[in-house]
Amino acid sequence: MLSQKTRYAIRALQHLADHYAQGPVPLTDIAEKQNIPSKFLTVILSELSREGLVATQRGRDGGYWLALSPIDISYGDIVRLTRGSLALVPCASRFAHEQCKNCLPEEECRLHRVMLRVRDEMAGVLDSISLAEQFAV
Repeated sequence: MLSQKTRYAIRALQHLADHYAQGPVPLTDIAEKQNIPSKFLTVILSELSREGLVATQRGRDGGYWLALSPIDISYGDIVRLTRGSLALVPCASRFAHEQCKNCLPEEECRLHRVMLRVRDEMAGVLDSISLAEQFAV
């Protein structure tokens, strides 16, 4: 399940993608249009700025914009940056691998093998879809 932070980050980045190359978008505009609490949005956009996805400008005419083209930001990138992993269980994570508590050794665990496949399939889908893609509602 996606965390609230990840869902807010995706919606904020989608909003910025919709306004790509139109100049800074005020935080209040993003928060209002995407129904995201301003304080939480500030934290999220600061993290995305440190990661190089978002740029910011202070002042009266300030705001946020995508630091990269929407085509260069995949949903997989966003989930990894905000959640840490695409894996549903710790033993299936590529970069944050941990042995599951109260489990069988990984080489004996059939669930582990299933979760590796789920992770790989999900990564394939999320990494193939960029912010530039629009979907009919």
